[in-house]
Amino acid sequence: MSVETKTLSKEISEIFWREGFTLATAESCTAGNVAAIITAIPGSSRFYKGGIVAYSNEVKQNLLHVKEETLSEHGAVSEETVVEMARGAMEVLGVDFAVATSGIAGPTGGTQEKPVGTIWIAVCNKEIVITGQLSEDNGREQNVQAATKKALQLLLEICQNKGNEE
Repeated sequence: MSVETKTLSKEISEIFWREGFTLATAESCTAGNVAAIITAIPGSSRFYKGGIVAYSNEVKQNLLHVKEETLSEHGAVSEETVVEMARGAMEVLGVDFAVATSGIAGPTGGTQEKPVGTIWIAVCNKEIVITGQLSEDNGREQNVQAATKKALQLLLEICQNKGNEE
């Protein structure tokens, strides 16, 4: 875990503890890395409820309620899919916030339209969904680390805004 991701996770934990928020993750290309970073902070069990590693489209559909039409029209690596993954995780796991990732970490699997390094991230609560995309290929491990960091940054952004609204 980098110093930066550890710092982000600690900030997120402090906000979630203070505000009483709950969190779940739905991860494809990061394969549980976001969950691992969050749960590396002692006391995360007070707010982190669980996660689903959804590598296959079947898991995305059956557990996270991603629509078949979304997958066929936009693909597993798309903004539409990660939004449905995040909303599905929030609903299925009964939490206030959810993070979802889906992408092509590499070194293979890319296409001309969606090259290796294309990763979508969504973070949501009941009122807001924010998304981000990465598109640079720096090798599988670095791609996963970059997606994890971006997911944490988006989560921090949305939970800071939610905490300030109340």
